[in-house]
Amino acid sequence: MKFVSILLGSIVLTGCGTINTVFREDMISSNKLARWHSHCDSIPRIYSGAALNYCTLDAEPRRSVGFDGHPAASLIVLDMALSGVADTVVLPYTIYLQNRHGDIPKARFE
Repeated sequence: MKFVSILLGSIVLTGCGTINTVFREDMISSNKLARWHSHCDSIPRIYSGAALNYCTLDAEPRRSVGFDGHPAASLIVLDMALSGVADTVVLPYTIYLQNRHGDIPKARFE
């Protein structure tokens, strides 16, 4: 049971929108928006985890689901709820980042 909890926790944290947008380099989120063909051109740093998940849902339809880099819609919605809570916890820090660096732009692959 303990192993399952640790495994589940690590899976959630590595795919968490808040972790990807606040605590990792901007290129991670930027490349995800471009790779998933999202219609969002940028995401704000304030509530960025929930915004990244929304932009993932607002992307072009995907043919496959699962852990091949294109998460299923149900996992995105679950992560959006969890990211909303995490985004609220880190809100003072993300307000600072928004004022200092602005939005996270979508990567432009040519």
